[in-house]
Amino acid sequence: MNKRLLSIDVLRGMTLIFMIIVNTPGSWSHVYAPLLHADWNGLTPTDYIFPNFLFIVGVSIVLSLNNRSNDFNKSKAIRKIIWRALKIYLVGVFLWLFPDFDFDNIRWTGVLQRISFVFMFCGFIYLFIEKKYFIYLSFITLVLYWAIMLYLPVPGIGQPDLSVPELNLAHYIDNKYLPGVMWQDTWDPEGILTTIPSIITGVFGLIAGSILVSKKDLKDKIIKLFSIGLFLVFVGDFFSWSFPVNKNLWSTSYTFLMAGMSFMLTAAFTYLIDVNGYNKFKMSQVFGTNSIFTYVLAGVLTSIFYSDRVLGIELNSLFVDTLINIGIVPKLASLIYAIIYVLIIYMPANYLFKKKIFIKL
Repeated sequence: MNKRLLSIDVLRGMTLIFMIIVNTPGSWSHVYAPLLHADWNGLTPTDYIFPNFLFIVGVSIVLSLNNRSNDFNKSKAIRKIIWRALKIYLVGVFLWLFPDFDFDNIRWTGVLQRISFVFMFCGFIYLFIEKKYFIYLSFITLVLYWAIMLYLPVPGIGQPDLSVPELNLAHYIDNKYLPGVMWQDTWDPEGILTTIPSIITGVFGLIAGSILVSKKDLKDKIIKLFSIGLFLVFVGDFFSWSFPVNKNLWSTSYTFLMAGMSFMLTAAFTYLIDVNGYNKFKMSQVFGTNSIFTYVLAGVLTSIFYSDRVLGIELNSLFVDTLINIGIVPKLASLIYAIIYVLIIYMPANYLFKKKIFIKL
């Protein structure tokens, strides 16, 4: 495994670990505020996690497709991209249905479903568009999204109001055209229109990946990654005055800001691992090399560790209540259980890592 890929695996794995922690607390009644998403406008540390993962999707596409041989078959690559995206999407639907398989209440959107769309479109973009145009595509798309969300009248409502969930075009499109169950009854944070800027998050990852595989000196790459990241943070702040930072809408300001943070994180991990040879991220590496598998496993095992379906008792409630009864702060008890759950997922993932078994959809 080359060091460049190792640094990305570590960053991906660390992102996934935090994703599992915030998705599976010991009790949703006791969660520290930073481990919850912002209700609407605004930002918490938890809101950094998903866009960073999508950014790494873009980086990984470059690492995978960069070294093309003379007999590279673009049609075959397209089929592979579509097939993998379809598998990721279907696994996302499976996780929603599991374990009841209530097909009358399917949620067609979700985390894995969004990852599948970002992977597919970013794969196509990397294959068909020259690298020098990636930045233009990103800025043009996000500025258009900004203009549409701020100034395009919403049917039946009129001028959009981005201070509430129900008075914007993304909500209107989801409510009218998105089939199945939605996360928030009449709209979905992984809905139709908001998928467009999330794809651009992946495109920013393509840009970072292209820098990493370039022939420049490694330190020059790090400086460039950090400089772009810092610039994008300022751009995000600029747009936040008109289009507030909002994960649910994947707002223009949010997309720029999160991309900036991801660029700088990539620079930091590249420096730590590739320049300084820091190798204390074994756990993150294990999660990062089997990221989809560990995410799916975490979802499937909730039927054992977060319900009474299998064992007849809710282990999470029993654990949290026991700690509370002996004097542990409720929110801390909930966090401890989430961390233990990560360690449970780590055990089979580490076994696969030692056996050099890497499960890719």
